Parts: sequence; structure tokens; C-alpha cells
Amino acid sequence: MSAAMSRYERVESHDGQNFDAYCAVPATTPAAGILLFQEIFGINDNMRGLAEQLAGQGYVVLVPDVFWRVQRRFESKDESGLAEGMNLSQQLDHALVAEDITSTFAHLLAMPECDGKVGGVGFCLGGTLAYLFATQSRVDGRGPNAVVSYYGSAISDVAAGSEKVDFPMLFHYGANDPYIPQERVDEVEAAFAGHADVEVLRYDAGHAFSNWDAPSLYDKPAADLAWSRTLEFFAKHL
Repeated sequence: MSAAMSRYERVESHDGQNFDAYCAVPATTPAAGILLFQEIFGINDNMRGLAEQLAGQGYVVLVPDVFWRVQRRFESKDESGLAEGMNLSQQLDHALVAEDITSTFAHLLAMPECDGKVGGVGFCLGGTLAYLFATQSRVDGRGPNAVVSYYGSAISDVAAGSEKVDFPMLFHYGANDPYIPQERVDEVEAAFAGHADVEVLRYDAGHAFSNWDAPSLYDKPAADLAWSRTLEFFAKHL
């Protein structure tokens, strides 16, 4: 399958403002939806490419601009934007970001192209935001159907958060990640030890191993394996 089209959606925030979300739509709808959460590089070619790949698999994809309250439509192609992206990410108010994620979730559910099932996946900063989505976003009492988190370095209160996850989750981590000590990954594994539908996977790779736009970080074998598992996971649960 291939994406029928891509566009930007305007999402209304809980406080009466609005922000953009990149949207990729499959050829056949209605279909399950996926919220895709950006790295610190913004909604760049890598994120648009991933959105279009997911649309090609038959999903309606929304990628919210999570930096919009600090700087709208920021994007950087590669590691050259690392410092600026880090600066923007450090200015994020995670309580407001959680509200914006919930607004995007509600927007996706209301789109006629979406069949009512919604998953989430995020990378790096987005891996943390995917966890935020999993544990905090609810629309009319319902949460997502399935969530994938890639190497979220700022996941906190994992034990408390795990109690709110009553749906399948998949975590991908690099075993050689200089930003996420393996002890933190151990904590995630321990927090979800009693959840039969949650899996924590480790790869012989470093941080951001799935980002093909960051050559110094990209690890193709790990990226391909993790992506194939992600697609299998969504095919099973969405």
C-alpha cells in the first residue's frame, strides 16, 4: 500500500490555541490511527518519512509539533541541530505537552479517516512522549490501543506509570546507549514484569540508532530489526 496524501492538520489545544500536526493518510480509509512523536530535531524529513512509511502500511498518522509553544515548526535535518533541539526540549513544560498530546489524540479520533483504534510510537524525546501518551492521555476515559517507545531518555516514575498501562507496549533500547544507563532499562523491565503484553527489547546499538538522517548515530541492522518488530506489533494490536 502507499500513502494517498500528506498534509498538515490544525489541532485545537485545550487552552484555545492551535498547533500543527503533520498528517499522512493511506490509500484506503477508515483505518487505525497512529500518533508519531518527534525526536529533538522536530518534524523533519526523518519524521515525515516514518509517517509516510506507516501510512504505506495502512495507518492514518499524525505527528504533532510538540515544540510549538516555544518555537513553531522547528526542524533540523541532522546532528547539526542537536544543540538547538536540546535547548528547545529543555524548555518544554511536560504538563502542557501531555495536554497537547491528548488534544492530538482527540483530533485523530475525530478524523473521518480514523476507524477508532489508535496507537503511538516515538523516538528519543518522542520515546519519552510516547510513554507520556501511554500513561496520561485519555479521551472520554479511553487510552491508546498500543504504544511503542524507542529509547526515551527522560521516562520517569516508571513504576507508578506502569500501573496506568492496561494495553500492549513495546520498548526498544540500545545496549550501548551513552544517554540511558542499562540500570534505567532494568527499572523499566522490573516495573512491567507483571504485564504480559509489555516487552522490553535491547539491541547492540547506541542512542537514536533508528534515525537514518543522523549518520553518526544510525545503526541499520538494529533499526531494521526494531522497525520490523514495531510493524508486527501494530499489525497484531491495531
